[in-house]
Parts: sequence; C-alpha cells; structure tokens
Amino acid sequence: MSKERPDRFEEYRRHLFGIAYRMLGEVAGAEDIVQEAWLRWNRADRQEIRDPRAWLSAVVVRLSLDALRAARARRERYVGPWLPEPLLPDDMRALSADSVASHAELASDLSLALLHVLERLGPEERAAFILHEAFDCDYAEIAAVLEKSEAACRKLVSRARERVRNGRARHEATREEHHALMLRFAEAVATSDQTKLLSLFADDVVFYSDGGGQVPAALKPVRGADSVMRLLIGLVRKAPVPSSPAIGPTEINGRFALALTLGDALHSVVTADGTADRITAIYVIRNPEKLARYRQTMPCPSVPGSSASV
Repeated sequence: MSKERPDRFEEYRRHLFGIAYRMLGEVAGAEDIVQEAWLRWNRADRQEIRDPRAWLSAVVVRLSLDALRAARARRERYVGPWLPEPLLPDDMRALSADSVASHAELASDLSLALLHVLERLGPEERAAFILHEAFDCDYAEIAAVLEKSEAACRKLVSRARERVRNGRARHEATREEHHALMLRFAEAVATSDQTKLLSLFADDVVFYSDGGGQVPAALKPVRGADSVMRLLIGLVRKAPVPSSPAIGPTEINGRFALALTLGDALHSVVTADGTADRITAIYVIRNPEKLARYRQTMPCPSVPGSSASV
C-alpha cells in the first residue's frame, strides 16, 4: 500500500481539471470540483489508496456527475443557446503537459464543437465516453468509477460514440484546413460578400450565438446556408460606423478562432466546425462572463483590412 503525501495531489491536478472541464464545459466549475477533490484527498486515509490517480479520477467523475445534473437544470433556463466556456492558450499548454497526445490531437479532443455535441449526452454517457475516448480507460475501470457493470458501460460508450458521430462533420477539417477556412470566412464577412459566404457554408450550416441573456444574441440556432448568410450580412450592415468591430486572430481550445473587438473592448469570439472546404456550424460567444478571462489577455491583434459585426 502506498503512503502518499498531500502534496502529491499536484501531480494529478491538470489531469483532474481535464476530466472536470470535459464533463462540465465550465472553467470555474471544473476548478471547484478539483478543489473539492483535494479536500477529500486530504481527509482520506491514503494508506488505503492503492492507485492515487485512479482514486482521484473516480472522485472527480462522481463530483462532475452531480455538478452536471445540477447544471443541466440551470441550462434549461438559460437564455438562448448555451456554449462551453472557452479555454485560453495557456490553459491548453498546461493540459498538454499532462497528455501524451500532440497539440493537434488535444485540440480536437477539447474543441468547442465536440464539447457542444457532448451536451446532448446524458451525464453517465458523457462520463463513460470521456473516460474511454479521452483517457483510454478500459471498461473495467469505467465500471468501477460509474459503479455499473462492464456490459452497461460498453453500451454507454457505444451509444455516446454514435451520437457524437452523428453530431459532427463526417470528414472534419485538419488544423491547417480549419485555419484557412476561418480566414476565408473572416474575409467574406468583412467584405459582406454573399457569394463567398454561401460558397463556404454547408447547406445545413447552423449558427449558435451565446449571449447568456446579458448581451444581444440570437435566441435560437439559425439553420440553413441562406438564413445564416442573411443574418451575418444584416449584422454587418447594422454595425455602428466608424466603430465597427475589428476582426483579429485568436485561439479557442487549441483551435484557430476570430476575436471581434469594438474599440478597446472585446465584443465576441467566433469559431466554427466543418470539413476541408465547408463550414457546418458557427459558434459565437458573447456572454461577458465567458469572455472575462479573454478580456484579461486580449490575444487578438487585428487582421489588416477586416472589420465586421457578428
């Protein structure tokens, strides 16, 4: 039996935050769960803990399940579409130090698009999927954490995998393709080019805008290439002149994104999901609470000649 010191917890902190964030899509909520796990770790008899990482992972998953059930009730009352809180580049660098995956693989695993799809899963489906797909846990480990049979966990993972597959583009863009697609999108929006926008959109593209009821945003997803194009063009035309938001490059969860600034203030952060040459979903984060950490860093130098309001 191992005799672990309390400070050994720090070795697992990034790993535990990675689990909690994937479960909740909230930075503060994930940090609260990690803090509660630390308190339980300090109260536990560590001589009885054979595998500290596994023990702490199980604690975090169970705390996350409780938090996610409570969060779902709040999100049902949320004003407009709910999108996950974005991770900063420094967050991704910290998480990558705990991962054997490349930065590109980690970014795909933590992409806003995937986290948004995970919202459609039940809490236990989400936990089983995350443990199996992100952390390569076998079914025996997942069964121990969720206190279910291995057969039941196989069904959870299988069902979750199918739902995630149905919710994502079949042939997802590579990191380089996504970057190029976003730049073309920024140029088309900045120039109000309807033809270019339509050429970039899949027929069934969906536009999500998260204002959290605090700032103006679309209250329902906007669907269809023509409808999304008209919405974007309309927003550009309504933008105040000469103080239209400037479009600049930034990063969300390890993937290229666009930051829109109005004067010195951050207006919104935009990213998208899609194939090599078509955008299937657009995600606009406007909720000031979710942008608070971005405002402190403002990693968004302007793109020459680009300005628009999204």
